[in-house]
Amino acid sequence: MKILAAILLSAGLLYGQVENSAGRGPYTDIPLFYIDIANYKSSTAGLSRTDIFIQLPYSNIQFIKTGNDYTGKYSVTLTFFDDQKDKIITEKVWNEKINVTDFNQTTSQSNFNLSYKNFLLTPGSYFVKCFVEDQDSKKTYLYESETEVPGFDDNLDLSSIVIVKDKIENSDGSKIIPNISRIITSEDSLLSFFYEIYSSSAEDVIVKYTIQDNNRGTALHKFDTKSLNPGKNTIDEIIDISQIKIGEFELLVELKDDNNNTIKKASKKFYSKLYGFPTTILDLDLAIEQMIYIASNSTIDQIKNSDSFNEKLRKFKEFWKEKDPSQNTEENEILTEYYRRVEYANQNFKSYYPGWRTDMGMVYIT
Repeated sequence: MKILAAILLSAGLLYGQVENSAGRGPYTDIPLFYIDIANYKSSTAGLSRTDIFIQLPYSNIQFIKTGNDYTGKYSVTLTFFDDQKDKIITEKVWNEKINVTDFNQTTSQSNFNLSYKNFLLTPGSYFVKCFVEDQDSKKTYLYESETEVPGFDDNLDLSSIVIVKDKIENSDGSKIIPNISRIITSEDSLLSFFYEIYSSSAEDVIVKYTIQDNNRGTALHKFDTKSLNPGKNTIDEIIDISQIKIGEFELLVELKDDNNNTIKKASKKFYSKLYGFPTTILDLDLAIEQMIYIASNSTIDQIKNSDSFNEKLRKFKEFWKEKDPSQNTEENEILTEYYRRVEYANQNFKSYYPGWRTDMGMVYIT
């Protein structure tokens, strides 16, 4: 199984073991770029392998017309410092080049370029910095965060979890396209992911999968038994998530003994959003409250007082459908712009109240 290192991702509007993205532009709800870090046991004694994925939306790249094509170029500098941020441990610098034939691809919010690099690192605490520079516009994007590189037990352990966007089968075998944004939509019924289990011997181990809804508690869980070989065992897993709602979730993988005690565990956050709606809408009740500047109180109450989640969602969608200025296109421009302003207000006008509730937030949104 291989990681597909550079591919055009058609993933819709998205969010970016680092649970973060590199901020957002002022005129969109798409982050400037997504980054994800996963750690694995390496074949080199005393070192762990750290994989870093960087996903940059085409909309944040300057494309230049060259003949019949459009070309975008940017550079990436990825640096690991010690935890005091004053000593460079390792650094990689590389250039990316993208060619497309259709101008609409250059501005599409669903197209991305994916970079993949790996490092061998001594287990410990690090400070990681990712600097991206568009080579034509000279715009720069920066991500920085503390990260922990774990060591791995020789007897029994497991790696980080990577959520999968797609899998391509060809003559070279399976190639995985990772879901760096970790966003799924309400139309997805399955969650695909992979991880590795390391064992010193052939044995059976009980694995418990739990999906935790950060607002409502446990959404679902299931048990499985894995027959392990000595060394590395790559686990491809698919879980039915058709019953989960929108929001922020956490996938937990636990290795259990016969007494149901947890031996090892790993977790991964992911987000479920409404298909066709901005990525910032992860709480339907909150999104309905935020309609205060575009809907009457009676309309909001009618939606909020629905008998079920599905009924509430249906009324919410119907309200925004009526506002859609271009009914025959996939994007609802009014909806997108409204919640973009809500998100901008939250980022820039927060006080005692969330930004969208402040006077400045109200003025900006309206």
